[in-house]
Amino acid sequence: MSFFSSLGSLLTTMAGGLDPLFGASAAAAAIVLFTLCVRAALHPLARAAVRGEKARAALAPKLTELSRKHKGDPERLRRAMAELRAKEGASPLAGCLPALAQLPVFFVMYHVFSTGSGAGDLLDHTLAGAPLGARWGGAFSGAPGLVYLGLFAVIAAVATWTYLRARRTTVPGAPGVARALPLLSFGTLVTAAVVPLAAALYLATSTTWTAVERALLHRGWRQSRVKPLSQSVNEVLRAGRP
Repeated sequence: MSFFSSLGSLLTTMAGGLDPLFGASAAAAAIVLFTLCVRAALHPLARAAVRGEKARAALAPKLTELSRKHKGDPERLRRAMAELRAKEGASPLAGCLPALAQLPVFFVMYHVFSTGSGAGDLLDHTLAGAPLGARWGGAFSGAPGLVYLGLFAVIAAVATWTYLRARRTTVPGAPGVARALPLLSFGTLVTAAVVPLAAALYLATSTTWTAVERALLHRGWRQSRVKPLSQSVNEVLRAGRP
């Protein structure tokens, strides 16, 4: 059995279980649930990516100092920054791990709903009247247009949030690829406009998960930094009491 037919069978089984709750949109609900399961399985990679971001943020002052020190020698600056990142174990592309790991899953999803290979009757399912195997027709009228309008709104909001956050965390002296990564968040919007609705639904669910996941991980990191500081202050105050 091929990967395509395996995914089709899995989604068909999940849609059958969700049919009493979602009716004609059961297959769309199955895609959302499947996407959440994939992202949950990739959560360790997301944690590793956030740790890499923290390491790069901690290196920012040192990278700024190197930029001043080797301002007139770009080649020496590049070597010095590479040596520093290697020493500290901070890769500028660590944040790409979750996205790269998802590519095979997205490709299989795209192939199944583009060619119908292994899809069974999944292509007959809809989301609010829009066929899962159809693509955006360039208009926002009718049920398919409204469905895509909602997906585009979700993806655009998440992409904007990701872009603004990534711009704040990009460290000085980062490679050109790392500086361009924030712009790639808008590539998801373009991709969703040309792939089948099922694949676009996968993208919308995955990008929303990413936004929530990173917000929670960074919030936990900030709290872990504040807590030891407050404990230290309390210890100092207790030590000063008679």
